[in-house]
Amino acid sequence: MTFAEYAWLIPIFPLIAFVVVGFLGNRLFKNWEGGAPIAIGMTAISLVLSLAVAFEALTTGTGTPFIQSLEWIVVQGGEFAFTFNMGIYIDNLTALMLIVVSFVATLVVIYSLGYMHEEGEKKRRYYAVISLFISVMLGLVLASNFLQMFIFWELVGLCSYLLIGFWNTRPSAASAAKKAFLVTRIGDIMFMIGLFVLFVGFQGNLDFAYIFDNVDAFVGGNELLTFGTLMLFGGAVGKSAQFPLHDWLPDAMEGPTTVSALIHAATMVKAGVYLVARSYPVMVETPDTMLVIAFIGGFTAIFAATMALNNTNIKRVLAYSTISQLGYMFLALGAGGYIFAQQPEFNVGYAAGTFHLMNHAFFKALLFLSAGAVIHAVHTEDMRLMGGLSKKLKITSLVMLIGCLSIAGIPPFSGFWSKDLVLEAAFAGIEYNSLFILLYAFGLITAFMTAFYMFRLWFLTFSGEPRDKHAYEHAHEAPAVMWVPLALLAILAFGSGFAFLFGFESTLVPGLMDFHPHEAGPIDLLTAVFTNVLTYASIAAAVLGIGLAYMMYKKRAIDPARFTSGSVGKTLSNVLLARYGFTKGYDWIGLKVVYGTAKVVDFIDRRLIDGLINGISAGLIRSGNFLRRAQTGFVQSYAAVIVVGVSLIVILLFLVGGVI
Repeated sequence: MTFAEYAWLIPIFPLIAFVVVGFLGNRLFKNWEGGAPIAIGMTAISLVLSLAVAFEALTTGTGTPFIQSLEWIVVQGGEFAFTFNMGIYIDNLTALMLIVVSFVATLVVIYSLGYMHEEGEKKRRYYAVISLFISVMLGLVLASNFLQMFIFWELVGLCSYLLIGFWNTRPSAASAAKKAFLVTRIGDIMFMIGLFVLFVGFQGNLDFAYIFDNVDAFVGGNELLTFGTLMLFGGAVGKSAQFPLHDWLPDAMEGPTTVSALIHAATMVKAGVYLVARSYPVMVETPDTMLVIAFIGGFTAIFAATMALNNTNIKRVLAYSTISQLGYMFLALGAGGYIFAQQPEFNVGYAAGTFHLMNHAFFKALLFLSAGAVIHAVHTEDMRLMGGLSKKLKITSLVMLIGCLSIAGIPPFSGFWSKDLVLEAAFAGIEYNSLFILLYAFGLITAFMTAFYMFRLWFLTFSGEPRDKHAYEHAHEAPAVMWVPLALLAILAFGSGFAFLFGFESTLVPGLMDFHPHEAGPIDLLTAVFTNVLTYASIAAAVLGIGLAYMMYKKRAIDPARFTSGSVGKTLSNVLLARYGFTKGYDWIGLKVVYGTAKVVDFIDRRLIDGLINGISAGLIRSGNFLRRAQTGFVQSYAAVIVVGVSLIVILLFLVGGVI
């Protein structure tokens, strides 16, 4: 017996919590915090089983994925016969995602016990939907084929819609939920098109195991495969909020901060990165797709970082940082795949992307939940109304400092190790394509900006004098049920990066690809890292960013207002606050293009198609009504009609030829 045989139970336990909490009514949970103990208990059980399965896969696995499936849909039709299966697929990537999703989700649900305490009867809906959210994300991770993944992919989108709009009486929350749902649908359509291409190309088989083993058997040529993989990446662009479908994520901050932490660290936006990593054996066969992935990721990283530079909402700054860090992950995966197509021995890009996914989950969950503790204390998200809170929120300020150091890439915090690998992958791509010079520059500049805006956030929130005396006087540290999860995440935000020194790459490579992990020990790896000039370039960028933030927002040696006092600075600041016009652009497209197209289609449907059908129908009805008048029921009338008719026929025959 192995734990993997029972892995199908991992998403079942949170699903049970959803059913029990969601459908058994308020009375049962009146004194149970809306069902929180059940949600916590079931998620914790999934965590324990996930850790057991992951440990087994990472330590005792042979490199061959564990597959367990059953027939779901069987279509028999000669040449068009195909079978869809449903099952689980466990390899090292699955194991990594199980750890990330289940661990972060469990801490978020526990944290929610304190954060959502004042929500009254709405708590039951919250714990029900968040349990479903966790369940479907775990199902997505365990899926054994693309169709099954797509089903869970759509359910993840539904749950995010419900949770972003949790406070549905607020127009802003309702609007944000709809925006997230509709914008991500664009990506979902592309994902679906990609599935159609794979379905046709692999002759009706969408199982991971079959596709990864038979990439060369794709029917349709490299052009069609490139198109299919680009469409798969399109799904990731929508779900992971990459340019140009990025604008929904900052608005998604209208939901509870716990939801933001879960979406940004372990569920929704990580699904896109997971899709690309999972599809890697197929995508590396199309270097053009990998180049597009790298370029979109690198551009999104720097693009999103610029919008965080002057934002004053603590959650939105973190949202922009998520978009930027996801861009790092796609940059690494794209660069790694492009290089792998030229040199199969080099796998640093894949390892860097997945490694950063894991580290980001821990420090981003820490940052969002720390922001939640701040908001819980001062009841505002505006950093201009904060300041001096380190005296009142000592634990929160300390753990958030750890998160800031980690995301900034300061050694030895976890973000340093994976960010360094990302930049190494981008730099290595220069040998094969000069475009990577630009992408490496994007990554390095993003490292500087990330350090700047994260420490701008920390200094504005925790240092200096209070800018809102009333909020400061009533501020208090979060309860233990909130700060204990923060402490655990702080430990991982500091230490998870050390996994690199103990063969992280060797635990992440898919068994279907001929990657070669490092055989060097920790000392050799440390030596390799700290004798590399690229390492010091990234550290210097981070230190400069922190130093600038310190001079501007701690020491006040540089007045931030000087950057916006001139017309150019003010215009640039307004452009950043307006998100480069993307929000208005989305609205314009919605009102003019989508709504305009809908009006044209409505006119064609109602006036032309319906008008033609209704016109024919009206004509027939009028003809019927006219003919109905002749049906009097009097024999005399019918005889008269016959006589008149015969007479007309005789006259007609006489005129045309003269029968008489």
